[in-house]
Formats: sequence, structure tokens, C-alpha cells
Amino acid sequence: MKVAHSPDLSPSDFHLFLHLKKHLAGQKFHENEEVKNKVSTWFCAQAAELYDIGKQKLIPRLNKYHERCGDMLENG
Repeated sequence: MKVAHSPDLSPSDFHLFLHLKKHLAGQKFHENEEVKNKVSTWFCAQAAELYDIGKQKLIPRLNKYHERCGDMLENG
């Protein structure tokens, strides 16, 4: 299945919502408030771990960018 890309979502959003989608899979909700509570509870429980994973992926990308463009950054 191909997923359309939305200009409103960054790659970090896709990472985050993929985990949320897996967590909610197969559950049925009868009220909007049930969904809100489930999502809110999940975010509170997962926030530190998910953000840490995202930061850990960002560090190598920044290092790679600095290796390629470091001279331009330093000589500005």
C-alpha cells in the first residue's frame, strides 16, 4: 500500500504516528472521548522514548551534513 505524502507532516510525524497506529490497531471506540483519552495516555507513556529515538536518528544526519558542508558553514 502506498501512502500519500502530506506537506503538513514532517518525517518525524510519520515516525510518531506509525507507532500510535500500531498501538491503536484493532481497538474499537464508541465515543470520541475514549479515543482522546487512549491517545493522550499513550503519548504520556511513550513520549520520552519516542523523542529519544528521533533525536538519535537526527545526530548522525547532522554529522553527515556537517562533514559535507562544514567548510561553507565555518566560512559563511
